[in-house]
Amino acid sequence: MSHYDTPASPDLIDSRYALRRLLIALLAMLMGSSSMFVVAVVLPSVQAEFGVSRAEVSLPYTLLMIGFGVGGVFMGKLVDRLGVTVALWLGSLGILIGFVWAGLSTNIYSFAIAHGLFLGLFGISATFAPLVADTSLWWNKRRGIAVAVCASGNYLAGAVWPGFANWGISEAGWRETYIVMGIVCSVSLAGLAFFFEATSPGFRARSTGNFKYGLS
Repeated sequence: MSHYDTPASPDLIDSRYALRRLLIALLAMLMGSSSMFVVAVVLPSVQAEFGVSRAEVSLPYTLLMIGFGVGGVFMGKLVDRLGVTVALWLGSLGILIGFVWAGLSTNIYSFAIAHGLFLGLFGISATFAPLVADTSLWWNKRRGIAVAVCASGNYLAGAVWPGFANWGISEAGWRETYIVMGIVCSVSLAGLAFFFEATSPGFRARSTGNFKYGLS
C-alpha cells in the first residue's frame, strides 16, 4: 500500500491543518496560474520582435487556454491515481520548461507551442482543478468558502504577475522576464507540493467504491 492510499485522520477535517493546507493551496495557485496573465502583457513586445500580425500573435493565448482545458481532465485522473503532490511536481516542470522555452523562442510558432503544450497542458492544469478538488476534501462546515479562497489564487495571480511582468519588460526585456518567472514559479510550486503529501480522509471511500469527491 502506497503512502497516498493511507488517508489522514478524519479529525483533520475543518482543523488548523486544513486551514494551513488551504493557505498553501492559495500560494500554489498563485504560482501555477502566472502564465495565464503575463502572456497578454508580453504580446506587444513579442509581436514587434517577430514582426507578425495581431491574428498570429493571439495564437499563444489560444493554445494556452486549450491546453489548460484539456490538461485539466488528464490532471484529474492523475490526481485520483497518484495524488496532488505528483501533479504539482509535473506542473512545476511544465512551467519551467514552458517559460524558458518561450523566452528562448525565435518565432511565434515556437512561442505558441511553449504556451499550449507546457504552460497550458502541463502547467496551469496541474494547479487549478487539482487544488480546488483537494481543498473540498478537507472541509465540511465551510467547504464553499474554502473552495472559493483556493480558487481566488487564480485571480490573485492576475493582480500580481502582470505588474511584475511590466516591470521586468521595462527593466530587462520580455525574454529575461519569462525565464526569471519560470524559475521562480517552478521552484516555488515544487517546494509547496511537499505540503500536500497527506491524503484526505475523503479518500477512504476509494476502497469501498463510494468515492464522492474525486476528479475523475
